[in-house]
Amino acid sequence: MKSVVIPKTKHQFNTVKSLLTRKDVKEIIIATDAGREGELVARLILDKVNNKKPIKRLWVSSVTRKAIQEGFKHLQNGRKYNSLYRAALARSEADWIVGINATRALTTKYDAQLSLGRVQTPTIQLIQTRQEQINHFQPQEYFTLSARINGADFKCEQPRNVSDKKQLQSLIQQLKGQQAKVVKVNEKQKKSYPQHLFSLTDLQEAAYKRYRFTAKETLNTLQNLYERHKLVTYPRSDSNYLTDDMLGTLKERWVSYVEAVMPTSLKPHAKVCRQTHYTQKSRFINNSKVSDHHAIIPTEVRVDLNALSAREQKLYMLVAERFVENLLPPERYSQLTVTAQIGEHPFVFKERVTQELGYKAVSQGDKAVSSSTVHFTQGKDYSVTDYNIHTHHTEPPEYFNEGSLLKAMENPQKYIDVQNKKHAETLKSTGGIGTVATRADIIEKLFNMNAITQNNGKIKVTSKGKQILELAPQQLTSPIMTAEWEDKLSQIERGHYNAGQFMKEMKAFTQEIVAEIKASEQKYKHDNLTTTECPTCGKFMIKVKTKHGQMLACPDPACKTKKNVQQKTNARCPNCKKKLTRFGRGKQAVYRCVCGHSETQAQMDQRHKNKKTDRVSKKDMKKYMGKDESMQNNPFADALKDLKL
Repeated sequence: MKSVVIPKTKHQFNTVKSLLTRKDVKEIIIATDAGREGELVARLILDKVNNKKPIKRLWVSSVTRKAIQEGFKHLQNGRKYNSLYRAALARSEADWIVGINATRALTTKYDAQLSLGRVQTPTIQLIQTRQEQINHFQPQEYFTLSARINGADFKCEQPRNVSDKKQLQSLIQQLKGQQAKVVKVNEKQKKSYPQHLFSLTDLQEAAYKRYRFTAKETLNTLQNLYERHKLVTYPRSDSNYLTDDMLGTLKERWVSYVEAVMPTSLKPHAKVCRQTHYTQKSRFINNSKVSDHHAIIPTEVRVDLNALSAREQKLYMLVAERFVENLLPPERYSQLTVTAQIGEHPFVFKERVTQELGYKAVSQGDKAVSSSTVHFTQGKDYSVTDYNIHTHHTEPPEYFNEGSLLKAMENPQKYIDVQNKKHAETLKSTGGIGTVATRADIIEKLFNMNAITQNNGKIKVTSKGKQILELAPQQLTSPIMTAEWEDKLSQIERGHYNAGQFMKEMKAFTQEIVAEIKASEQKYKHDNLTTTECPTCGKFMIKVKTKHGQMLACPDPACKTKKNVQQKTNARCPNCKKKLTRFGRGKQAVYRCVCGHSETQAQMDQRHKNKKTDRVSKKDMKKYMGKDESMQNNPFADALKDLKL
């Protein structure tokens, strides 16, 4: 397995290499992410430069000054993490061997551009499983009964969710004229807490729900806020918690938000925050739940919203508001539960009364706290003014969107039946399939290869995606393979399993799935096949959608012939000024607009030729400006001529 320096960043590699090989440098300290992939990045570079110098390891999950100083005081011997490196390298090479060979086998077998992978294929399966659940769902009708007592609606607890409406109608006839006796009045004081601080997946889900940002858009915008503006902490985090060494920086981060963008309605809460003493017992502090990086929160840099794009502003405010919510006190409310007896049937009324908004002031502003609207006395009888039967229908699960699909990839065991409990636990503990840094790219890739499509936010599997699942070996369509890999990789990390043995197993597994694909008698059918023959090899071409329109492409990967069918151009319609779409190529091309305007390539060329000759040349402009005729007979110049500067 040979590693190659990426040409685009070769200059950066050479800079690092020159430092590593300097004669006065006697020791190397690895300070990459404190995790498997961080170790792999550093070791690949060191291996590439053939490093023989001693290695030390800085192992910190937080990047506060205190944490970094403590980390440097307790540097570890780099060789202590050799097993971690071997596990990371084994994971990387196994993904490559299985994915590349399975993809090549499928592509050459069916003369189509098909792709398989340990993460992308189970992701298609997740979407397909949800789609089948929705398609096979049969809605069930059921009914509930409520009684109007003293101005409040009580729900019948027994019977409940009845499938036969006549049963409730009969019950109403039995209960008519009877009094409702209040047998229990219970009021409890409760608290509610904000959602946890953002991990990348949670933020991508929230950004999609509120602003319809795609996973990739959220990641790219967040990266910009981190790298360019220095306003948020490291974005590719899978944790919802902070470490205790960050306690001293919380108020400084709060102030950078308060002074710049906090609404006036929240100013009183700033005082509460400054007076609050946060400790290791605060619910957002948990060292054991921070691995490579802590949750995404604002930095101490004061924000200037005017310097941010609209998308950056929205994303920063999401992060800042969630951070502030966690620093504020919990919401306090009372839960009133009243149980009344009508005949032998219990009816229950529940009411929630907010007493202190707490963290909810961030989203609800100065909304006044509520007060109870009903009063009941235990043991007292009340008259029933009305009975109502309510009709309900069971609902199917929702289609995945880009936000919910990310959560499903993080916890696939919740969506696909995993019979082995050990595998389910492994998937849960290792964060599912893919990583927070790669899931957005995986989804984007599936869209680009036309395996999945999106309509009104609903993600569905295309005909091509369904066929990929049918043609792929069964092991590659399930997240269980990831669980099995992770079990062995974690053993390699602890030194209880040999990485070489793992790779032998992966090569044998790859040979099995390639042989299975080769021996398959299934057929692949292009759903976008046309009757146009490829001018190079004679096969029928397929119609492919691109960002700029549609094109014809040869299905044979070895041929790669492409023909433009239609393409959105930058040429403007002379009538409505909208962009024209070009159909065909060369002299036979035709340009059409949505308003109905149409012109040939020859007409387009002539129009642009005339437009070009009508322009004033730079030479003439310079000659004209040199005469300074613009200032002659100018009233503004006349008014200023006597002004002495």
